[in-house]
Parts: sequence; structure tokens; C-alpha cells
Amino acid sequence: MSSLLAKKHIGEECVICEQTKIKGIHLYTSFICTDCENDLISTDTSNPKYKFYLKQLKKITNPEIFS
Repeated sequence: MSSLLAKKHIGEECVICEQTKIKGIHLYTSFICTDCENDLISTDTSNPKYKFYLKQLKKITNPEIFS
């Protein structure tokens, strides 16, 4: 039983920092942790870090809707 608990996955992988976090938001099929969300919002567009965020966000794809 303890081996089942040890393998239990808690949290999700953030599309930006690629770390497993518990709190955040979902954008389409991807997860953005609260830390990255706050950094992204407060980073000026002239900051080189902003280009990194854009590069990571390009990984997010718009899911197709099948009817």
C-alpha cells in the first residue's frame, strides 16, 4: 500500500518553468503555475525574460473541437 502512495502524482507540470506545481491556471490543455503567471504579468516586454515566456507559451496548442 505504501508503494501506491509513493507513486501518487501530485500537481501538474508548468508549461513555462517545467516544474511540478500544485497551484496555477489551465490554458487550453496546458498548466501555468501561479509563480510563472505572476512573473509573466509583472515582466516588462523589453525584458529579455519576456521572450523566454513567449517561447514557452508557444508550446500551448489550441485543441481541436470534434463534433
